[in-house]
Parts: sequence; structure tokens; C-alpha cells
Amino acid sequence: MANIRFQALQSVLTRVIPEIKTPSPKISDYYAANVFDKKKMKEFLSTEAYQGIINSIEKGEPIPRDLAEQVASAMKSWAISKGATHYTHWFQPLTGSTAEKHDAFFEPTPDGNALERFSGDALAQQEPDASSFPSGGIRNTFEARGYTAWDPSSPAFIMARTLCIPTVFVSYTGEALDYKVPLLKALNALDKAAVDVCHYFDKSIEKVNASLGIEQEYFLVDIALFNARPDLYLTGRTLFGHMSAKNQQLEDHYFGSIPERVYTFMQDMETEALLLGIPLKTRHNEVAPSQFECAPIYEEINLAIDHNQLLMDLMDRVAKRHNFKVLLHEKPYAGINGSGKHNNWSMITNTGKNLLSPGKTPKNNLMFLAFFVNTIRAVYEHADLLRASIASVNNDHRLGANEAPPAIISIFLGSQLSDLLDEIETSRISKKIKDDALLWQGIPKIPQILKDNTDRNRTSPFAFTGNKFELRAVGSSANSASPMTVLNVIVADQLKKFKYDVDKLIKKAKRKM
Repeated sequence: MANIRFQALQSVLTRVIPEIKTPSPKISDYYAANVFDKKKMKEFLSTEAYQGIINSIEKGEPIPRDLAEQVASAMKSWAISKGATHYTHWFQPLTGSTAEKHDAFFEPTPDGNALERFSGDALAQQEPDASSFPSGGIRNTFEARGYTAWDPSSPAFIMARTLCIPTVFVSYTGEALDYKVPLLKALNALDKAAVDVCHYFDKSIEKVNASLGIEQEYFLVDIALFNARPDLYLTGRTLFGHMSAKNQQLEDHYFGSIPERVYTFMQDMETEALLLGIPLKTRHNEVAPSQFECAPIYEEINLAIDHNQLLMDLMDRVAKRHNFKVLLHEKPYAGINGSGKHNNWSMITNTGKNLLSPGKTPKNNLMFLAFFVNTIRAVYEHADLLRASIASVNNDHRLGANEAPPAIISIFLGSQLSDLLDEIETSRISKKIKDDALLWQGIPKIPQILKDNTDRNRTSPFAFTGNKFELRAVGSSANSASPMTVLNVIVADQLKKFKYDVDKLIKKAKRKM
């Protein structure tokens, strides 16, 4: 054992940090270069096919099979031009990780030659064996047939010379076998319910998209040291050992200078992520030793979750190139912070309005108040479902310790909005407008600091953070589709109840007139 430890330490001390070469010094030059996004679609598709895809994404219209044939041909041409040789339907079964089955583009011809072919049928649907994936016991093991079906709202991408097509996964009898099907249904329900409520205030709103920004925490450990620890290797966490000589007591690792070797890994990982259209914006040291965080700009929820699943896979691949192991276990070490995945959730209209942005005068912003209060009510009524959606053995070990939010679901609103709701409840709206948006430090050369309408609560599982709610209780290794499905469904249900009550009051008022 001592010899293994010495070899591991020697490996760390003699590690050579590789030089990272980015495609261009400007991120905008190579961002989403490996994604078949709207720009590539416009280049490779006919106007009719392009508009059909846009209508499917924005209006939910089904794509005819003849149109799928055109899209498949364009995807193949683009993918081959980028060096791809295979394609796969990329899906998210209930195993907690992603899945894929690769097929080559090439097909032999009768004259003994070969050609590259990719049909619309192959794009739209495939049949992976469903018998070995978790199904909750809805089918017998020997009943193996299942289907993956193309999700046009999440663009195809190239990874490791393979064209990856995001898809849903269902059984032969139609049951969902993945995280994406329930999520897409929940988002559709929220869209309809939210638009109906928006029409009380603004008739021009035609669509509401739920948005999500996922902050991803993780630990890094040298691969040699990782391999020298059977508990880490087998379980993803330590099961025995001493506390480190310098642990988290001073928290001096937080926001500290990023170690050179870690910084090189981050640069490499970010470059790969940006090529895949993952809009990573932030990186920093986290509180625990060897803990770090990356965070993207918010996106539509379905795409944000696909990107996060892809990011976790990418982090692991890139870490191996740098002789690191990424630990996504929620509590890999005792006595210090674990890792979470903070889900920043909001609702955005097709007109560009954030429904959870209170504006300068929240008490006069009735549309904001309607969605704000209904979200709170939904979480209050269905806290048990939300709690179940983030529950796992790993995450329950993390919750309630070392800054992690407690296992009991509660909501933090901040003093300003809490006072406002108290005023509404007592029907005593204060006419005095509080003008405390600026913080004066008494130093003339320092710019005035604009104060948010609420403080950040780092331990509340569900906190309002200015223009969004932050679900901080999701575990770092989890698929965010599960809690996001629950959150969007319960809010949609509450909005429908709200509309029913409001319509009833309107009818009652009209009868009295």
C-alpha cells in the first residue's frame, strides 16, 4: 500500500501540464461549431425544410416524413464535412446517465462498393433494445422492443466523430422510459397554463418558455490518487481515512486563485463545451478543498438539461486527458461541503418578458405578482413531490450539512417581497416607496452599488433570487429533468386552478353589473 501511495505521489509531482490550443482567441468565432443549429440549418436546408423545423421548435408542429428526409440528408452532409463517420440517437434513460447506439453512415452497394446514406426514417426513429433499461416493472424482461424518436427542439451535435441526435425513449406499449418525455409534457402544460394567465394582462403573449441555468459543482482528484483508493474507485466517495491537516475550517479555497493544472483542465473543458454550444460563462473555486464550479447562461429548460447531461460526460472525458478524475458524488468526503446542482428557474414569454422579474415597483406589477404567488402556492401544496424529485442516497447524505440546504422544503423570498405579501394579505398597501436600491460606501471613487430586491439565501432549498427561483437542493450527479418535471407540472396545475377561480370571480362580477 505504501508503494502504491509513493507511486501516486510521484505521478502527481512529475505531471506535465498540457498546452491548450483553442480554435480561435475569440469564443464567438468557434461557439457551437459542432452543432447543427439554426445557422447551419439555414445553410444546408431548403427554405421549406428550414421553416418546417422552426415551426416544430417554436409552435410544436409535427415534422412530416418527407421533410425529415431532407433534414437527414442535410445533417449527413454537414456531419461528414466535419469528419463524422457514424450517427446515434442520444437519449436519457432512467439509469441516470445518457445512452447511445452508434451506426455507420456507409452502406454497401450491389456492385461491391459503398456509399454514405442517412435516411429520414433513421433520423426520426430507431429501435434500441429496451429490455435492459429500468422500466419500473411495467414490462417483462423478454419484451425487448423500444423506440427512440427525434426531438427537433434540441439540436444535433458532433462528438468523437459521431453525429448525436437528441431523442425521447419510449417502450413498445408507449410508456416513457426516459427523463425527456415527462419533461416535454410538463413544459407543454406550463406553456398553455401560463399563456392563459398572461392574457389577463397582455393579449400579445403567445408562448411561455420555462428557462433554466444549472450551476454544476464538482471535485477533482488526481487519477493516480483516485486509483490508489479502492473506496473512491468503487463508490465515488471515501469510506475511511483521517481528516486532512488543512480542511475547510478557514474556507480560504473559496474564490481563490485557480491552481494552474486545474485552470488548464478548465480551459480545455470549456473549449470543448463551447464547440458543442454549451454556453459556459462562469468558473471558480468552490468552498471545499479541490472543489470547483462552472455555470452556463440560462437556456430553455429542455436544451439546458441536455447540455448539462452532455457537460457531465464531457468533464469526465476531458479530465482523463489531464490525469484527473471528476467526482460528481454529492458527498465524496466527510466533514466538508458536498456538491449540488443549483437550478435557476424562471418563465420567459415570446415577447421577451421574464414573468418572475418584479421590476422597479413590484407592488404595481400585477402580472409578476400573479406568477410569483402561484409558484409559491404550488411549492407549498406539493412540497412532498418536489422533495421526492431530488431524493437519492447520495443527495440525502449531503442535505442539511456544511452549507447544503436542509431536507425540508421551504421558500425564501427576502424581506422586501415578504413585506409586500404581508401588506397584500392585510389589505394595507403602503403608499411609501422605499428607495434603498443604492448602497453608499462613502468612497467617492467607487461606483454606486445597485442593491437587489432580495438577499441571496445559500441554505434555502427554494429561494427567490431577484428574477428567478433557485432550487438549490438538486444533487450534483442528478439529471435535473426529474425536479424540473415536477416543478413545471405543479406550477402549471396551480395556474390552471388560479384561472378557474379568476374566471369564476369575473362571471360573478358581471352578473352583479
